Amino acid sequence: MLLNCDLGESYGSWKMGLDREVMPYIDQANIACGFHAGDPVTIHNTLTLASKHNVSITAHPSYPDLVGFGRRSMKLDPMELHTTIQYQISALDGMASCQNLSVSCVKPHGALYNDMISDAGIRKTVMEAVASYCKPLTLVLLSTPDNELHKREADRENLELMFEAFADRAYTDSGKLVSRKEPNAVHSHSGMLDQVKQLYENGTVTTANKILPLRCDTLCVHGDNMTAVEAIREIRAIISGE
Repeated sequence: MLLNCDLGESYGSWKMGLDREVMPYIDQANIACGFHAGDPVTIHNTLTLASKHNVSITAHPSYPDLVGFGRRSMKLDPMELHTTIQYQISALDGMASCQNLSVSCVKPHGALYNDMISDAGIRKTVMEAVASYCKPLTLVLLSTPDNELHKREADRENLELMFEAFADRAYTDSGKLVSRKEPNAVHSHSGMLDQVKQLYENGTVTTANKILPLRCDTLCVHGDNMTAVEAIREIRAIISGE
């Protein structure tokens, strides 16, 4: 099980996240590509930090929504979405190559990530965009009971998938994330650590009514404040068997 975190989300004088504190504890850095956050200097500095800690680079493209931080759905036609995704991957991959680094994965951000799961047409466009990039990349996708369906869709594009779970989010009985609009959508600190341990040891999560098998190739953590950073340290200890 790998740990991933969304990083490089500052923009100009506006700062977000504790990237320096988080980077030593993760395996994959999901770096904003400029369409929801991230500017050239921020991207450069985040790549440098990832290189220092031997952290792999994941492109984190979004809808073109800087004002809304990529959290609003947008109706783009398939070609517009396809090229918007490849444009962002190319920008990050080009800057990475300037430091002898390379993007290896793609994880859509925010509303695009959610829409990709709920809308088969959007998911197809995202898969086609990633699969037709100029080198092989792996797409990070939310782990759900539909993993086998999504794997078949990806196989048609000769695309590798990595299935992701969330450390701090509660799951429904159907294996989807509980909406943030609902109570208890986000676990307490102790609840989060219990879920991580259960995922790591048993490959399951506990929902309101049952124990649900859930594949987790990579686990998403958040580093927005020092409490979150301390939680990441504890999660790293759990999956390292400490």
